[in-house]
Amino acid sequence: MEWRLSCWDGAVLLLPEPLEWEVEYTAGTPCDSFRLLCAWEPGAASGVEKAVTLTLTVDGATYFKGLVDEVEHRMDGSGGCLEVSGRGMAALLLDNEAMPADYLTATAEDILRDHVEPYGIQISQVTGLPAVSGFSVQSGQSEWQVLYQFACYHGGITPRFDREGRLVIAPFADRETMVLGGDTAVTGMAWRVRRYGVLSQIWVRDRTRTAVEQVENQVFLARKIQRRQVMTMPGKSNYQAMRYSGDFQLRQSEKEYQRLIVKVPELFCAWPGDLLRLERPGWDCCGVWRVLEARVAANALGGGTTLTLGAPNGAI
Repeated sequence: MEWRLSCWDGAVLLLPEPLEWEVEYTAGTPCDSFRLLCAWEPGAASGVEKAVTLTLTVDGATYFKGLVDEVEHRMDGSGGCLEVSGRGMAALLLDNEAMPADYLTATAEDILRDHVEPYGIQISQVTGLPAVSGFSVQSGQSEWQVLYQFACYHGGITPRFDREGRLVIAPFADRETMVLGGDTAVTGMAWRVRRYGVLSQIWVRDRTRTAVEQVENQVFLARKIQRRQVMTMPGKSNYQAMRYSGDFQLRQSEKEYQRLIVKVPELFCAWPGDLLRLERPGWDCCGVWRVLEARVAANALGGGTTLTLGAPNGAI
């Protein structure tokens, strides 16, 4: 395992083996993040304050690339330490405000050219995004909000970054990568089902045409979840825009309905987007789940992975 810093003056620094570290991978939102703590003495790790990016490699393969947000040197009676923390490459889009603009018809190429590529972000894969008529970038939106609105709101695909820090806008591959059976070590579990706040109906209203488009989640209605939201669209919204708005709000609401958190004493055992099958005798939450977040951490006492799981077909 190698932790490497790239600095603004061109220098590359190799950090000593951390005393403890943590890397969190997500399916797009919130941003990926990292934190590591190393032993430090004055004069050691010279130049680390110039760090811009961090790259983690394991056996030669890149497992994380992100921006350095903060470097801190500390010294007390027990010695000194160096702490480095930061976020994934999505931070470049989160930290920059977009220029307001109106597109007659916006394509994926337009959005990437104007809101992603200027920041030097590499693009790994983009598929399944439709052209959007009348797409607008509002004042105060970040570049990430523009990309997210275009890809998720209109295309139903959440943008995310891979382990090499490259942008991916494509559906997850539905492949099972891990089975948690009765013989698999599990050191912790929390299963939550929350009915409160989940929407079963959206009524999208165009007050100019006095038209109302009703969008329903039939699964939640069958489960006696009755919670409706009424949205008012801008004047002269077309049928497609109204459906987009309703479907999007239902998908976002559904995300929080069910969560399963599992702790496994193994590093890098699964990644966001993976399908995981849980087969534990006596557990009511057995079945197929999708990994939404993976937090990998280690210290002097050992290491492991905390997986946050959601419905396999749910929104991410």
